[in-house]
Amino acid sequence: MSALVILGWAITSAQVMLGLAMCCVTYRLVAGPRAQDRILGLDTLYVNAMLMLVTFGIRTGGTLYFEAALVIGLLGFVSTLALAKFLMRGEVIE
Repeated sequence: MSALVILGWAITSAQVMLGLAMCCVTYRLVAGPRAQDRILGLDTLYVNAMLMLVTFGIRTGGTLYFEAALVIGLLGFVSTLALAKFLMRGEVIE
């Protein structure tokens, strides 16, 4: 087996596992009993989406996917911090 065949199988299996993880996290996001569970689900969902874009970028060789993953990671981190601060204090900006 060549390295490209092994890489193709690895990327395909990673994408399938990430898709399954995104389905499980979406269930937690919708059915979470508390707001903290929903925020944790949203945080995990954006990380999985970011990793899915990275695997698409590796598969296609396009750099646009990596830039989009970087933007998603940055926006997801900031939104998680804002939501956590809102849950703790009731306001985002003091």
